[in-house]
Amino acid sequence: MNREKFLPLTETTYYILLALSSKPFHGYAIMQKIEELSKGTVRIAAGTLYGALENLVKQKLIIPVQSENKRRKTYKLTDMGKSILFLDCERMEHMVAITKATNFII
Repeated sequence: MNREKFLPLTETTYYILLALSSKPFHGYAIMQKIEELSKGTVRIAAGTLYGALENLVKQKLIIPVQSENKRRKTYKLTDMGKSILFLDCERMEHMVAITKATNFII
């Protein structure tokens, strides 16, 4: 896997993958989960979300799955999506660690 192709993730992409890390969701539920995870600091508009979902499917980071409600598309994180999410989390943890190690004070 060519990680440079995917990293760093945008904030929108990161939150979508994170939202889908627990279980499959449809679009509106993804929007709600992102708002919950971010404690209301991130709100993704429907147009942004659906464009991002389409791109993530093309990149094979998520896949559509069958759901009870045929009117709503439900998405699931793929193993590759989990790997990319993990790698980006590690990347950010490293950045935070080196920032703290420099005794950076705001």
